[in-house]
Amino acid sequence: MAEREIILVRHAHAEPATAGQDDIARVLSVRGEAEADAAGTWLKRHGAAPVRVLCSPAARAKETCERVLAAIGYADVRTDPRIYEATPGTLIRVLDEHADANPLLLVGHNPGLENLVALLTEGASDSGRGIPPAGVVWLGLPADAPTDPGTAAVHHFWWP
Repeated sequence: MAEREIILVRHAHAEPATAGQDDIARVLSVRGEAEADAAGTWLKRHGAAPVRVLCSPAARAKETCERVLAAIGYADVRTDPRIYEATPGTLIRVLDEHADANPLLLVGHNPGLENLVALLTEGASDSGRGIPPAGVVWLGLPADAPTDPGTAAVHHFWWP
């Protein structure tokens, strides 16, 4: 059976917000930069070649995305504001809109990503176990099928 691959990457560690700074503007810490670089190296070593990348508009997600893509090569990159503070339902809608892109890489945030993984693999979004900063979850889903709860398999789960 043909498979649809979705690679999820949680943004790396970020600096805490400064006084008056919006959360969306937080940038990567030095530790986060190293984590994002390590995620890119791991993805390259495992043959990641996304044809499209979706990224949250948050500065820390965009920086993580840029550092990952510096390692694996650039693809069609699109910023989608719905990824920031997204629920699993919103993320599924975003993924379905890009079902033509295989493999697809999405850079986002917890708890949305961990709840999405739990929903797609276990059928319940409240059973998420966490995705550490710069963590990678590589999922396989049936091709040409809806993105339904309980239909995905985890091929890889890695973090720096």
